[in-house]
Amino acid sequence: MLVKRILWGWIACGLLMVCGGLATAQTIDPLPSWNDCEAKRSIIAFTEQVVKSGSSSFVPPAERIAVFDNDGTLWAEQPMYFQLLFAIDRVKTLAPNHPEWRDKEPFASLLKGDMQGALAGGEHALLEIMVTTHAGMTTAEFESIVKDWISTARHPTTKRLYTDMVYQPMLELLDYLRANEFKTYIVSGGGIEFMRTWSEQVYGIPPEQVIGSSIKVKFELRDKVPVLIRQPEIDFFDDKEGKPVAIHQQIGRRPIAAFGNSDGDLQMLQWTTSGQGVRFALYVQHTDAEREWAYDRNSWIGRLDKGLDEAKAKGWTVVDMKKDWNTIFSKQ
Repeated sequence: MLVKRILWGWIACGLLMVCGGLATAQTIDPLPSWNDCEAKRSIIAFTEQVVKSGSSSFVPPAERIAVFDNDGTLWAEQPMYFQLLFAIDRVKTLAPNHPEWRDKEPFASLLKGDMQGALAGGEHALLEIMVTTHAGMTTAEFESIVKDWISTARHPTTKRLYTDMVYQPMLELLDYLRANEFKTYIVSGGGIEFMRTWSEQVYGIPPEQVIGSSIKVKFELRDKVPVLIRQPEIDFFDDKEGKPVAIHQQIGRRPIAAFGNSDGDLQMLQWTTSGQGVRFALYVQHTDAEREWAYDRNSWIGRLDKGLDEAKAKGWTVVDMKKDWNTIFSKQ
């Protein structure tokens, strides 16, 4: 009898430990940097819907595609896109070899620190800056330049490394989705080769899952060695209507979830949510002037105007950064 009591006692303790462990596991918060808010609840509810085997909303893992804008969605974008800041640094580095830039716009204004004057030429001036600083080298040389810059350059306001200005809540979201067998992609207006250099290290997104704008590349033999040379000509601009096109061409599946922060992402969210079955769209709205920046409808960077209206009309999720996130950047 005593032996039986001891044996049943061991069994009971074991069951309590197992059940207790399961209860603890079930209460682990997958999104700890998100406050208890509607946005967080909607993300978890959607994810649980599509992974529940046997339910009418179940989506096979192969079809669990989630696409993310980068600038303003995964990392900050003020006071200007970080790749543009990279280009400006490149102008300063290359200037000694280009004395003609002292009298040629937009380079003359950039070298004087007059950003407003440099961009007075509009899209043409911006395009000239980007093409001039990103072309005329091999793809390997460009990758090396970006790696050196991203590991040392500092943001002009926060003085942080740019990779320290990624959003901790979004990193948790990427991990949460991948833990539920989602394949996560970047679909950005930023340069594809600029982002591919560091996306895996920072976001856990490998280069082949990065879609972005590109310049033309040409194959050459240099000293009998095959190289790819970056040309001073735009190949594809991955913004607005271009995003669904690029998703179709490079992924081949319509995503079931899309995340953005601006009107430049609107068509990507429209394309994603117009498919059959359960769909999810989320906008990050920048509302925190103290910990980050507050801007939306009237901003020249990351304007969120039409998208905000459509999100309200269609019931898309909108993150209020100030209210919904208890942490902003990945490193405080």
